[in-house]
Amino acid sequence: MELYEVMRTTFAVREYTGEALPDAVLYDILENARFAPSGGNRQGNRVIVVRDAATRDRLAALGEPAAKLYTAQVKAGESPFNTVVPSKVTAAEAEATAPHPMLVEPCRNASVVLVFVVDLKVVASIDRDLDRVGVISGGSIFPFVWNVLMAARQEGFGGTITTLAVAREPDVRALLNIPDDFAVCAVVPLGKPVKQLTRLKRRPVEDIAVRETFDGAPFARG
Repeated sequence: MELYEVMRTTFAVREYTGEALPDAVLYDILENARFAPSGGNRQGNRVIVVRDAATRDRLAALGEPAAKLYTAQVKAGESPFNTVVPSKVTAAEAEATAPHPMLVEPCRNASVVLVFVVDLKVVASIDRDLDRVGVISGGSIFPFVWNVLMAARQEGFGGTITTLAVAREPDVRALLNIPDDFAVCAVVPLGKPVKQLTRLKRRPVEDIAVRETFDGAPFARG
């Protein structure tokens, strides 16, 4: 498949046919995805391949508390887990909300679940002293995660980046024997999609790119 087509058709897959994703195919996916960049090329990225059904069920369960809050905040018209606009959803309201199945069931139904972690000893967190949530450290792991998803698309499989279980990171560490100096970054279920989307909807370039300054003129083809 041509690169631009892969980029334009790699979508979030949450429903799977049950077809197996063989180890040989998964190895090829990881073999190509590992060329993703990382800060200083220190390659602190690691991935845990989880096929055991009981472990996948536990990962889904660990994501349920955050999934309840996520669902409650969406129902309240909020942007979930936003660090700028405070949520008005109470803990009791979140606990009483049933999580949307698409937030937790993919871990149970996928052929395999990949848990991505990054070695914090080699990550340059340039924004650590800023008065906002840190985002820079993700640059050393999420290119690898996205490469995996694009490679899966190339092979006819798909998945989605989930992070809800990360809210219970100590429990995820204990479940998978992850050292304390590694951060859990994403839980990615993979499988054969029930359907393949080929036309994704995204904002046009003119809506997301500007010239010279944040309030500059929209960037156009010219």
